[in-house]
Amino acid sequence: MEYIPAKTIISGYAENNNWFGNNYNMNIYKGCNHGCIYCDSRSDCYRIDSFDEVKVKENALNLIYRDIKSKRKKGVIGTGAMSDPYNPFEEQLELTRGALEIINQFGFGISIATKSDLAARDIDIFKKIQKHSPVLVKITVTSCDDGLAEKVEPNAPVSSRRFAAIKKLSDSGIFTGILMMPILPFIEDTEENITGIVRLAHENGARFIYPAFGVTLRMNQREWFYSKIDELFPKKKELYIKEFGDSYGCHSPKAKQLKAVFKEECRRYGILYKMEHIIAAYKKGYYDRQLSLL
Repeated sequence: MEYIPAKTIISGYAENNNWFGNNYNMNIYKGCNHGCIYCDSRSDCYRIDSFDEVKVKENALNLIYRDIKSKRKKGVIGTGAMSDPYNPFEEQLELTRGALEIINQFGFGISIATKSDLAARDIDIFKKIQKHSPVLVKITVTSCDDGLAEKVEPNAPVSSRRFAAIKKLSDSGIFTGILMMPILPFIEDTEENITGIVRLAHENGARFIYPAFGVTLRMNQREWFYSKIDELFPKKKELYIKEFGDSYGCHSPKAKQLKAVFKEECRRYGILYKMEHIIAAYKKGYYDRQLSLL
């Protein structure tokens, strides 16, 4: 484990952020060892050396305490955009857990994105935070099949473990759902996979699913992805080259059909899927409460 210097950890305030309503961003770790074959954070533009090695920002909890104490506006702190806050080292280091305690102390909200079932460990702190602020847990699921998940996300907990975590969180009253992205063209873009994810989401109490029927590819990340699918899914690389060329956004040729099926299934089970509805639902009541305090 390498420790790296940092001057600050929590970003400046953003008003009306359309990505799950986050007002701040926080990354305690840098890099990720889940080994997902599609990860956009591997791209050169992010300048993360040795991306597969997880690094920890020095003096992280003291920096977070100082950063939050200096904020004039309360809001929701998002984490998990560039590095999973529940990577395997978190089980021992408990830096994300420590950050949540500070977030609770200062009356802020939290929006988690992760591929790990370890998030269920911190239900006790989530419940404390939601007494005063919004709490949102988003768990990425791109396949309803554990075997396929092991191929595309080799070092992350398999999908069945993530669904079990969703159930624990949801049963505890935490607003929890699924990031169904990316859905890899020619690999995961089947009706069987999409309906399977929605069905399991419903069975395990997920409140929402936010989808993307495709994948983004650029620069060195494209080369990495192609080398992996060539190894794991013979002849699929040729389909990508023929269909997408050098395009950044690689949308499934079946996206329109899959979206229709997805929406129908979500409506049938009462699962939210539009961003504005998800934000409104998990923040419901908190805005009015803040106004009454003022």
